[in-house]
Amino acid sequence: MISSIIIEGLIYGIMVLGVFSTFRILNFCDMTVDGSFPLGACVLAACLLKGMNPAAAIFISFCAGLTAGLVTSAVYTKLKIPDLLAGILTMTMLYSVNLRIMSNKANVSFLKIPTLFSKISDSMYEYFPSVDPQWGIAVFLIIFVFVLKALLDLFYHTDLGLTMGALGANPQLIVSQGINPSILRGIGICFGNGLAALAGAFAAMYNGFADVGMGTGIVVSGLASLMLGEFAIRSNKISVQTFRVIAGSFIYRALMMLARSYGYKIHITPNDLKLATGILIIICLIVSRTNLKEKFKSSKNGASK
Repeated sequence: MISSIIIEGLIYGIMVLGVFSTFRILNFCDMTVDGSFPLGACVLAACLLKGMNPAAAIFISFCAGLTAGLVTSAVYTKLKIPDLLAGILTMTMLYSVNLRIMSNKANVSFLKIPTLFSKISDSMYEYFPSVDPQWGIAVFLIIFVFVLKALLDLFYHTDLGLTMGALGANPQLIVSQGINPSILRGIGICFGNGLAALAGAFAAMYNGFADVGMGTGIVVSGLASLMLGEFAIRSNKISVQTFRVIAGSFIYRALMMLARSYGYKIHITPNDLKLATGILIIICLIVSRTNLKEKFKSSKNGASK
């Protein structure tokens, strides 16, 4: 159970890092994630069924996510469609695209085809037969995710990363500096959806199948993970913010795992998990809003003194 929480927390943590890039850094409400997550899984499945190398299939899945983000960015900037609607339109179109990618099949299994995770599991079984092979996958994901986090931290300390953060906080400032905000926003949206597709590819490898419906509500779970991390760890440093994104993913997956395993004791079924996720987000929003009001009142009282 612990290894499953770690693996799922890390896989979905990649997706939450993408959500963090669009929702928090760019202040862009991007619903494309619900389509780009299964896009990565579907592209991976199609590539593996064609006999492609698993590493190359993962890279192509990431590029497919970049393309999905580019479509949303183009719809938003060129057609002047609001961000929320642009993401919903792209997400809706991606459902049909995903079906096409998988030859009009809603579900494709590749359990008998070697993948990166199956190779790691086979190596673990060969060299460490007494250890659960899932721990090999967990170690790989820990290294991968924290290398990715370190690269993100470095990027957000560059001029481009700092400018992107300024775009989300004050778009007029960026325009006044003579910088094209559409290009900056497009880079962030593409990268966020690329990470979502990458997470979808890893999730498909872990589950052994790809499904066009596996992205339903994924952006909501990403927001829940993001808010749980912000609720648990508070800091303005970008390195801590990216860490708490991953921590929030762990917390959310652990809560969902506990609900699936022991929820029957309080009459919670797997069908209630989406409801529980929505309630969790509402609670986090209420608590954060209450804390902001208290801080504002205390600062106001301090200033009056």
